[in-house]
Amino acid sequence: MHLSGRLFVMLRCLIAVPLALALFTPQFAHAQTHPSMPGTDMHSASAHTMAPASTLIDAELQHTTSGTSIEPASTPAPMLMSPRGQWMLMLHGSAFITDTQQSGPRGADKLFSTNWVMPMAQRQLGPDGRYGRLTLRAMFSLEPATVSSRQYPVLFQQGETAFGKPIIDGQHPHDFFMEVGALYDLKLSKRTLVSFYAAPVGDPAIGPIAYPHRISASENPLAALGHHQEDSTHIAFNVLTGGITWRWLRFEESGFHGGEPSEQRWGFQPSSNGHAIDSYSSRITFSPSANWTSQYSIAHIVSPEALYSGEDQQRQTASIMYNRPIGAHHDTTSMPGMDMATTATGNWSTTLLWGRTKSLHDGSKENSYLLESLLQFHKRNSVWTRIENAGRSSELFLKPGTALPPHFEESPVGHVASYSFGYDRDFKIAPHLLAAPGAQFTTYTTPRALVSTYGEHPYGVAFFVRFRITQ
Repeated sequence: MHLSGRLFVMLRCLIAVPLALALFTPQFAHAQTHPSMPGTDMHSASAHTMAPASTLIDAELQHTTSGTSIEPASTPAPMLMSPRGQWMLMLHGSAFITDTQQSGPRGADKLFSTNWVMPMAQRQLGPDGRYGRLTLRAMFSLEPATVSSRQYPVLFQQGETAFGKPIIDGQHPHDFFMEVGALYDLKLSKRTLVSFYAAPVGDPAIGPIAYPHRISASENPLAALGHHQEDSTHIAFNVLTGGITWRWLRFEESGFHGGEPSEQRWGFQPSSNGHAIDSYSSRITFSPSANWTSQYSIAHIVSPEALYSGEDQQRQTASIMYNRPIGAHHDTTSMPGMDMATTATGNWSTTLLWGRTKSLHDGSKENSYLLESLLQFHKRNSVWTRIENAGRSSELFLKPGTALPPHFEESPVGHVASYSFGYDRDFKIAPHLLAAPGAQFTTYTTPRALVSTYGEHPYGVAFFVRFRITQ
């Protein structure tokens, strides 16, 4: 990219991204926690984060992730909170401004921003929530403006299209409307919860929480290579989900439209084959303690890829997530009946994830495996790794930016190994806004079939500043 072009993109990101994150913050600037909402932190009058839950049902009721996916109940959720009458208003948000540079014959460099902001509103229905709880949630992204040319470079990445051609060695931006949905939860007993979710744009019950929102990936500025085998359905059309939870076990069923979003990412754009509910998924979640959760899901997805219309897929995922707050201390002796907890000074979060996509057209399969771990220490520092082994297809033989040849048949060609390591450090730059400059290094091991195209061990470096809304 020419210097003038890079400066223009940087200026656009520096203006758009902090403004987007700060857009809603004035109304939360003097927020206080609300005593009637279970799960809020009552240990400090100035606390604006949701206290870690202790059970699977508590974690579900907080709804701090996309769709109906959950992380371990102990996972921290940075946000602003403010009571407004019977409603509790909440705001999450994160953004990266990233300069990435890659080696090898296919390496590229680019300045871009990935970002999202999520406003929420919750209220109890009836006295003491007798008739349940209603949550309204939306999620927006400015990536259609801050990711130029409809993609940013990630070696070996595949999935979706840019200007009608397959994206090769790149990651597509998210839609402006990432989610618009409503959730209703009703406790049948102390240990039993039924839940319903409806979203014209939302996240069906497939896989764990998607990479933009899970804490183990929260400091990594780049998409996971296995995204399209693991969690790419986190933006889907016309999603309906029902679930039932008993203690530490949950069952869910979803119906949704299987086609992935089109390239026109500013509106409620249907995919190339419309918007009807034509796909379905099932997920079982097991969360035996506040620090552990796991899930298995299976889905039948109708024609997800625009370039392979009529090719349906079966997708399976399985994951285990572990989260452990570090440095928290609980004192229940000095004031009987009260937990005088001190805030954790760090957190350790790890995700182990498998995803498989099977073509129902020819039976071919692609498996991807991921291990992520993030250690946050001394409140302001983060170190992380992401290790992947991702199945890739014959699309990678094509030159990026070219159309599919006539009668092209996609087929597996091997697995790419990827190893990422990064560090960043938080600084408070404004009320309720943190900035963390950081860097990440990634090296790859190329499968034999692709060595002549990529080289044996290409690598990439990303320098970034991450912004986050906080208490």
